[in-house]
Amino acid sequence: MKAVILNSGMGRRMGVLTKDHPKCMTELSPQETILGRQLNQLVNAGISDVVITTGLFDTVLMEYCHSLNLPLQITFIKNPVYDQTNYIYSLYSAKDHLHDDIILMHGDLVFENIVLDDLLEFPGSCMIVSSTAELPEKDFKAVVKDNQIRKIGIEFFDHALAAQPLYKLHQSEWELWLTKISEYCEAGNTGCYAENAFNEISDKCILYPLDIKNLLCSEIDTSGDLAVVSNRVADLAKKSVYMCFSTDVIHGGHINIINKAAKLGRLTIGILTDEVIASFKRFPILSFDDRKKIIQNIKGVIEVIPQNTLSYAENLRNLHPDYVVHGDEWRTGFQRPIRDEVIVVLQEYGGELIEYPYSIDRSYALLENRVRDQLAVPEARRGRLRKLLGMKKTVTVIEAHSGITGLIAENTTVLQDGKAYQFDGMWVSSLCDSTTKGKPDIELVDISSRMRTIDDIMEVTTKPIILDGDTGGLIEHFTYNIRTMERVGVSAVIIEDKIGLKKNSLFGTDVDQTQDTIENFSAKIAAGKRALKTKEFMLIARIESLILEKGMNDALIRAFAYVAAGADGIMIHSRKKDPTEIFTFCDIFREKDATTPLVVVPTSFNTVTEEEFSVHGVNIVIYANQLTRSGIPVMENVAKTILTHHRAKEADDVCMPISEILTLIPSNIFDDETR
Repeated sequence: MKAVILNSGMGRRMGVLTKDHPKCMTELSPQETILGRQLNQLVNAGISDVVITTGLFDTVLMEYCHSLNLPLQITFIKNPVYDQTNYIYSLYSAKDHLHDDIILMHGDLVFENIVLDDLLEFPGSCMIVSSTAELPEKDFKAVVKDNQIRKIGIEFFDHALAAQPLYKLHQSEWELWLTKISEYCEAGNTGCYAENAFNEISDKCILYPLDIKNLLCSEIDTSGDLAVVSNRVADLAKKSVYMCFSTDVIHGGHINIINKAAKLGRLTIGILTDEVIASFKRFPILSFDDRKKIIQNIKGVIEVIPQNTLSYAENLRNLHPDYVVHGDEWRTGFQRPIRDEVIVVLQEYGGELIEYPYSIDRSYALLENRVRDQLAVPEARRGRLRKLLGMKKTVTVIEAHSGITGLIAENTTVLQDGKAYQFDGMWVSSLCDSTTKGKPDIELVDISSRMRTIDDIMEVTTKPIILDGDTGGLIEHFTYNIRTMERVGVSAVIIEDKIGLKKNSLFGTDVDQTQDTIENFSAKIAAGKRALKTKEFMLIARIESLILEKGMNDALIRAFAYVAAGADGIMIHSRKKDPTEIFTFCDIFREKDATTPLVVVPTSFNTVTEEEFSVHGVNIVIYANQLTRSGIPVMENVAKTILTHHRAKEADDVCMPISEILTLIPSNIFDDETR
């Protein structure tokens, strides 16, 4: 694509301002001329081939262009009869250099960057118009019918819009117009506008209007025009722009939209904090500080600040940016409420949302898949629980007992009050594992079978896994098993301080259950810690004192002893619906130990919110069996419905469509192209 800039005019209406140089060299400010601005805009838009027609002061113009030292290949074409013809003859003089897609503009035209961007992105041949500008008496108007420009000239008013001589022309349309221009000039019609030639072929040369509304695009014909436009250009330099980024994978699509945003004004980028990203997306590979350094070093970015929620509202109300820039993909789906809120906040002070087409490029998707694959490898997954504990007040975990429940735990998201909520990890429960296999919860399912469940979940997810290790078994066995868990990428194991045949804790004293001695269980913890190869894996001790009605004092003595033995966390359990004893334990424990993570499983005391737990110093909340428990009654109901009606139609009302299941399950898991 070539740019054609018409600079053959005399510029007489500018008076003394053009007494020793062409009008295009008139200063808009001490730092910028009209032509210098145009050429820099073309460079920034990626256009390097420019044809400039000249007339009076052609040598001055050429020397000026060379002095700018821009990466442009400029061809100068002088109109030999510039003082006797209009620019139609300048185009005719340059015709041998114009067989290409072209951007055509007058040399006295000033426009803002977004106008050129929109022009270049428009799919067809087009001309800049404004539906909000008043129709000028002596300047161009475009007659528009059926969304197509039918006539261009100063004399048209019916069905017309104010127009500016800035065009993008595909070669096919341009060749038609250039042929008609040649016919005009060769017939001696050189005193009219080139648009007169277009008007004769507008049924064949398809030209669309590109409506820029209130954006700046204006010719400078007089000193009065210069003053008005210079002030608007100065105002543009004061414009501020805001964008938000969550990604730690910067690709060409991101750079492209950043470049566009930077052209609108001073660009501030908000970066979502690690906690926010972890709550709605995949866990960030790069920390906030690392992501900030990357964004800070991208050309055009003036400032980088944190955005502490998915909601833009706080930052927008603090900054009052003139523009918010985003891709158009958030018009639908999960982020739509966030977009709606942005529009409302911008309306409060007159800001504007500008959306660009989302970059759909298979290479970008492959890059994201590779990053996701990295999150799933054992070395990356294993330490993620510790990292989450460092960045979040409360880590939420839900049970998963299969690949499909793992995907539910991985992908379920709720947007609420400008925040996104996801589960941070998965709990692989011995109860749920046994129930899925139709076996009692008595440690009957061996570690090999438990590991197959973990493999199924790990194969399709990335989030950290906490394993229910029951009692841990014999110390000699436990030291081998914990090393296996560490090696495959499990983040933590929780073992309970009981011995003998395992019975579910919620039976409490209704069945025979024996609590281990403090000394013996502490020895098991210490042995397990010695067996580990990394500092990332967590061994968490589960205290059964409240379950077995041994009292608060016993629970606390054990807690401090287990921490002293090396436990990385304490899980306190209760089968009471009233959370008082859980809160009491946590409060007393926190008086002496402010750092060791506390874990609760609110199966019985299920009215307590995560925020309430956080107030009492709880770090991890595990929803230990809800997916298993919810699935069984639904499946029973479906089975009864089919038996009752002797067909499957009625059961469909409670069944997920197969198409949605296939969407939930990643289809590229074995696609070599994603590796």
